[in-house]
Amino acid sequence: MSVNFIRGISLKVLYPLLMFLGMIYKGKKEAFQRFIINLNNSLVRRQGIKAERVLLLLPHCLQIDKCKIRITHDIFNCKRCGLCEIKDLIGVAEERNLNLFVATGGTVARKIVFDVHPQVIVAVACERDLSSGIADAYPMPVFGIPNSRPQGPCFNTRVDLDKVVEGIEIFTTTQ
Repeated sequence: MSVNFIRGISLKVLYPLLMFLGMIYKGKKEAFQRFIINLNNSLVRRQGIKAERVLLLLPHCLQIDKCKIRITHDIFNCKRCGLCEIKDLIGVAEERNLNLFVATGGTVARKIVFDVHPQVIVAVACERDLSSGIADAYPMPVFGIPNSRPQGPCFNTRVDLDKVVEGIEIFTTTQ
């Protein structure tokens, strides 16, 4: 049985089952989503895929709310002031020649994937958007990195830059 087949079963059978259980046990839903993300990431690692066309997909909520510059249409509008992690993420994308986009939701994320035609995706989002996006994108390999939400959902979220680099290296570094 191939790793991709196991990943498909986990995303097309196990994930919907866990989301159903999450409706019953509401307090467990985010933990179920995190489980799916971690399982998917583990299976994606095992696949050992190397790619040239990597998409780094970010949520708009990583941008600090006080910023006057909107980056949702073009992330390179960022003035790189350093108040949020966007500056560092742009640097990583430029250094590694990645496609870098910000999505305001699942519909926009799907359009970006359709337009860019990546071979693989490294995605940052909350557990809900990440788990559903990973399932929607199958069979495309997606490495998911949950953001942290110290001020609540969809507002001044954060991401661990080291985890983003680790996700990129899974697809770009020969092991």
